[in-house]
Amino acid sequence: MANYFSILLVIVTAVTGLIWLADAFLWAPKRKEKVAIALANTNGAVDEQTLKEIAPLPYIVDTAQQIFPVIAFVLVLRSFLYEPFQIPSGSMKSTLLVGDFILVEKFTYGLKDPVARNKFIEVGAPERGDVVVFKYPEDRSKDYIKRVIGMPGDRITYKDKQVTIQSNCENNRCQEEWVADLEYVDNGTFTQMLQVSATEIREFPLERSIEDLGNVKHEILRNPVIPTQSQRFYRQDGQPLGTWVVPEGQYFVLGDNRDNSRDSRYWGFVTDDDLVGKAVAIWISFEFERPSDSILPSWVPSGVRFNRIGGIG
Repeated sequence: MANYFSILLVIVTAVTGLIWLADAFLWAPKRKEKVAIALANTNGAVDEQTLKEIAPLPYIVDTAQQIFPVIAFVLVLRSFLYEPFQIPSGSMKSTLLVGDFILVEKFTYGLKDPVARNKFIEVGAPERGDVVVFKYPEDRSKDYIKRVIGMPGDRITYKDKQVTIQSNCENNRCQEEWVADLEYVDNGTFTQMLQVSATEIREFPLERSIEDLGNVKHEILRNPVIPTQSQRFYRQDGQPLGTWVVPEGQYFVLGDNRDNSRDSRYWGFVTDDDLVGKAVAIWISFEFERPSDSILPSWVPSGVRFNRIGGIG
C-alpha cells in the first residue's frame, strides 16, 4: 500500500509539474501578449478584472500551480527524509505499542528512488540494535518493523529463548562469540491473551528482561508458558535447526515481543534492498483500550499517551 502511495505521489508531481512548465513556456507568454495589447490599446486604462477576462488563467493550470509545490515537497520529504508509520501490532512491545505513530528516517541506509527503490546514493548501513522498517520478504506490499540482531557474517543461535551471537564468521570459524545476556526486570507489567481450550481464553503475564547486544541494551518480553516454536523455524542449508549464518548484504531481525513476533526465525533474512529506513522517534501515541460496552468505534482513540513521545531505544 505504501509503495502504491509513492507511485501516486510521483505521478501527481510529474503531471502537475509538466502542466506548470508547459504554461510557463507556451501559454503564459501568449497571455502576457494579450494583456500587453490590451494595455497598449487603452493607454493602460484597464482594470485588473478586465485583464483577467482578456487573458484568463485556465483552471487546470491554476490547480497545477497550487498543487505542485505542496506535492513535490511531500514527495521529497517522504521519499528521502522522513516517513510516518503506525504500529499495528504488539510484536515490538514494550519498545513500540499498538497506537504509536513513528517517524522513519529514510536516508540513514542510503537514498532510493521512490518507485523502483533502487539505491543511487550510499549513506550508511544498519547497526546491531537498530529498529528498522523493511519490506516483508513474504509479501513486499507490507511494511514490517523489527530490531536488527544479526549483521552480515554473524552466526545467530536461538535456543531456550536465548540469543547467542558469533561475529565475523568465515569457513565455520568466528572471531568473537557472546550471549545476549538477559537481565530480569519483572513479570506482569504486560500480558498476553491465549486460547487455552475451545471455550476458554486466559491472560498470562509476560516476563520483562533487558537484552544486551553489546552497544545497545533494550527491553524484551517473553511468555514463559509458550514453548519455543523451533519446529516452525526457517531451515538454512548447512546449519542446525535454530542456527543461521547471515549472508552478505542481509540482516537477521527479531521482534522485541519474542513469543508474539513473526520474524527472521521463521522466514529468513532481510536484504539491504528491502530496507525502508530506521525508526527514530514516536511523534504521537494513541490509546485504544475501552470498555466492551463502549458505543465508540474501535478505531477512535480513547486517549493520548504523551509520556511515549520521543526517541526510540
